[in-house]
Amino acid sequence: MIKLKILVLDDNQGVRDELGEFLTAKNFEIFQASLPSEATFILDRNEIDIIILDVKLPEKDGITYLKEIKEKFPYLEVIMITGHGDMDMVIQALRSGANDFFQKPFRSVDVEGAIQRTQRFIELNHKLKEVETNYSIITQELNSKFRWNLIAESPAMKSVLDLVVKVAKSDRTTVLITGESGTGKELVARMIHYLSARKNYFFNAVNCSAIPDTLFESEFFGHQRGAFTDAVETKSGMFEVTHKGTLFLDEIGDLKYELQGKFLRVLEEGRISKIGSNKEVEIDVRVVAATNRDLKQMCDNERFRIDLLHRLNSFVIHIPPLRERKEAIPCLIEYYLKEFSKQANKKIKGVDANTLRILQNYTYPGNIRELRNMIERAVIICDDDRLKLKHFLIDPEYIDSTPDPKLDIGSYNLEIIEKITIINALKYTQNNKSKASELLGIDRSRLQRKIKLYSIDEKKI
Repeated sequence: MIKLKILVLDDNQGVRDELGEFLTAKNFEIFQASLPSEATFILDRNEIDIIILDVKLPEKDGITYLKEIKEKFPYLEVIMITGHGDMDMVIQALRSGANDFFQKPFRSVDVEGAIQRTQRFIELNHKLKEVETNYSIITQELNSKFRWNLIAESPAMKSVLDLVVKVAKSDRTTVLITGESGTGKELVARMIHYLSARKNYFFNAVNCSAIPDTLFESEFFGHQRGAFTDAVETKSGMFEVTHKGTLFLDEIGDLKYELQGKFLRVLEEGRISKIGSNKEVEIDVRVVAATNRDLKQMCDNERFRIDLLHRLNSFVIHIPPLRERKEAIPCLIEYYLKEFSKQANKKIKGVDANTLRILQNYTYPGNIRELRNMIERAVIICDDDRLKLKHFLIDPEYIDSTPDPKLDIGSYNLEIIEKITIINALKYTQNNKSKASELLGIDRSRLQRKIKLYSIDEKKI
């Protein structure tokens, strides 16, 4: 992983020192400046990745300086901080190219989180022109930037990448991303955004299932002060905040039916009206939606509007589940093992052969997210130089058959190993208990007792 260079521009020495000390301990290379002129001097002589920028500064205000540096250094990531923030200032900063915004006092760990959200796109942005003209560089950069090595390893994901590159160039086309939970739908949406002409504007990710019905219009369209009882100030909605950027609507299938018509109207007309205002505001927002549900079936059941579905699925990208692209599993395991071993300051060399075989034949109902969490947990509890089966929580129900069910049991987690071994033997012999017991080196009656002991459902074999 690259070592990020971060510039902290704040006229408060205490803020600079606190952030500098904290981020240096997190293995970032830190530069400090108290004036915009000092910051410009540093930016001209160093390839800075991220600047943490205060709004109130000597010489010029932070918003003005933000616009200047985004014009001169368009790929520079910017995180704004202020002690005097309001919604209008946030909107102005985000529209001017800021990635995130914090109001003082803030926690250093929150700033670290903002840095982690931007760093996956830095190297990609540095070489964007090459990415658009050279497929091999696209693959290399996306792997590095998005931490998604399976792109280079899986033919299925190469097809997804082809679609991403093509639709990114058409930055007004609405995109619908389908796939199971944990397959990386938001990651694909971010790729579309950062490969498009909208890359320097806001990428706004919204989970539709997390917004209460009563707040839907206010959250998306905004409201005027006094429009309703709790409207103590004018608020801009998500469409207005995301102007010229990309609005990612996750779990679009959870959007309430009675609200879908209002949403469709905005997509069709490109205009919104705040609650309590008769004035229409034009918005230029690209919408990328995602779902793990069958929207066509929902339309048939009158739970989703067919006209909204037609508007959303003008370009569909389907992400196959991890079980359908197993060739990507070894490189993903290797990647996450290195990442979490480094975080835990452990020297874990790899995964032992039998455990790796099981991991490769696991169907991962939670997809990449589940694999990532499994590796993270295993690294945390591992006291050996290799990950073993005892470090994993694996449900044998999700183990595919393997041509070699004989596993080296070793000295760990015997019951789990035994259950997995029996299931694999039954699958390998097509549920022939005589052949399975012979393969396992036990008699048929003992095999039957073990099947009962471990509550193995033979119908699912």
